[in-house]
Amino acid sequence: MKRNKIIAIGCFSLLNYWGIAQSKDMVKMNANPNIVLVLMDDMGYGDLSVTGALNYTTPNLDRLANDGIRFTNFLVAQPVCTASRAALLTGCYPNRIGMYGALMPKSPIGLNPDETTLPEMLKTKGYQTAMIGKWHLGDNAKFLPLQQGFDQYFGLPYSNDMWQVGYDGTIHPDDTVKGKYADMPLAYLEGNEKKSLISSLKDQEKITTTYTEKAVDYIEHAGKKPFFLYLAHSMPHVPLAVSDKFKGKSRQGLYGDVMMEIDWSIGEVVKALEKKGLDKNTLIIFTSDNGPWLKFGNHAGSNGGFREGKTTVYEGGSRVPCIMNWKGTIPAGLICNQLTSTLDILPTIAYITGADLPKKTIDGLNIISLLKGKIDESPRKYFYYYYGKNDLKAVRRDNWKLILPNNGTLSNEDLPRGKDGFPGKTSTTDIKLALVDLANDPNERYDVKDQYPEVVAELQTIAEVARTDLGDGLTKRKGNGDIRKAGVADGK
Repeated sequence: MKRNKIIAIGCFSLLNYWGIAQSKDMVKMNANPNIVLVLMDDMGYGDLSVTGALNYTTPNLDRLANDGIRFTNFLVAQPVCTASRAALLTGCYPNRIGMYGALMPKSPIGLNPDETTLPEMLKTKGYQTAMIGKWHLGDNAKFLPLQQGFDQYFGLPYSNDMWQVGYDGTIHPDDTVKGKYADMPLAYLEGNEKKSLISSLKDQEKITTTYTEKAVDYIEHAGKKPFFLYLAHSMPHVPLAVSDKFKGKSRQGLYGDVMMEIDWSIGEVVKALEKKGLDKNTLIIFTSDNGPWLKFGNHAGSNGGFREGKTTVYEGGSRVPCIMNWKGTIPAGLICNQLTSTLDILPTIAYITGADLPKKTIDGLNIISLLKGKIDESPRKYFYYYYGKNDLKAVRRDNWKLILPNNGTLSNEDLPRGKDGFPGKTSTTDIKLALVDLANDPNERYDVKDQYPEVVAELQTIAEVARTDLGDGLTKRKGNGDIRKAGVADGK
């Protein structure tokens, strides 16, 4: 196999770095399981059959959930692409490590190589590592997957919609035609040289199938060492595209078709594991980077009845599906309603594999007790809802959530949403202090701070703990904790 070879697939001159590279004794847990981590892009809480999707089904994912554990109260660290992905791979709130927002092509910053990533941690235990799909943690050569612990990489360095962004970083909003993106250069890397390729939206129809074929091929040819496979699908982020085999198959339009193909993809990965006899020693984790991008209307997913979506700290933006399956180890049919987060994946995997945790501060917690079936109490008591560079917008304890005064961009219910690829309107709103009881009000509509002043006081104290540690842009506070900087492309 060759390293640093570019494989072009129509519009996607996909990055192809395809060159290969004492667990603790727990209750009946196999040592050094293979790990497959699947991350969706902009998939909402309500986009699976088991979470209420309509007009299409996701039988493979439903089966994965029924045979494992499904988390119903699982939060991303920030409800936007780059920040969420940085947290997933480091176990840190992204503002702790200087990552935020969604990086554009040619970004001067990226995930600092000094951070310990999940694949780097696993390599200390003898794992082979591979990533397939969307990276979005910096497209400079020093920030790419091969510099962050992966032996192999095949995929896009950022979002599939970023061909409407010129390589100079300039956004060209007029480059949409009939709801679809016009031909624009899509940047990619060949070695350390940046190049571009003129391409068309139609070629994105191949992307889910291509990622899937690469994942299956990796599993089929994996050696005897345990492996970590990070499959980060570009879909269902707009612009939506689906292969001919699923086009028109759902009753939910293009979005439903895309979700059916995603479900097929997961089924193919599981079949590959079964064929190799690896299904009983593989931990599969399936989740999303944030909630649906609601302003795209019928090209966005479902928030499952929660409030708002992507880029907001309301539950529709921050709460995502999460399924974990480890046949014969995680009890089948578990539904966990406890507070959990993508932050908790790294330390839990560290415990499972016996790997040392990063030496620097992380924010994730080991939730192995939940995977063992002890689902009455979570190790995670509190959660900080940060957004932007460092704005603390809400804090959480159990079912209580204190929404802090802030200024947010929302999908205004009085404005029409988008259709067929065109975005709808949003509005900027001053958000006031409010206390919500998510047990009785998951849609976050009723402010009960006057009825529960003692809960408000407790959560205000938790907010102060967060500000003292991480700081807060809204109150102009600088944190005193272990706060690091993102990597800088010029090395300064």
